[in-house]
Amino acid sequence: MKSPSQQIDQLEQKVDALIARIWTMDEENRSLRSRNDELIKERSQLIEKTTLAKTRVEAMITRLKGINHQ
Repeated sequence: MKSPSQQIDQLEQKVDALIARIWTMDEENRSLRSRNDELIKERSQLIEKTTLAKTRVEAMITRLKGINHQ
């Protein structure tokens, strides 16, 4: 059987390990949130570019149809 001092030491080691894990998870969380923000911004830019391209293609199609009707 372990002495109270050994039990306290063991508990202290476990608490230290948990604290280290929390720090690691906090850093990972910050990194993931940052990456998520970047991806959201990139998605928004891609949607904007796609919308612009769609508008241009539709305008070209309209012009081509106008040329065919002349």
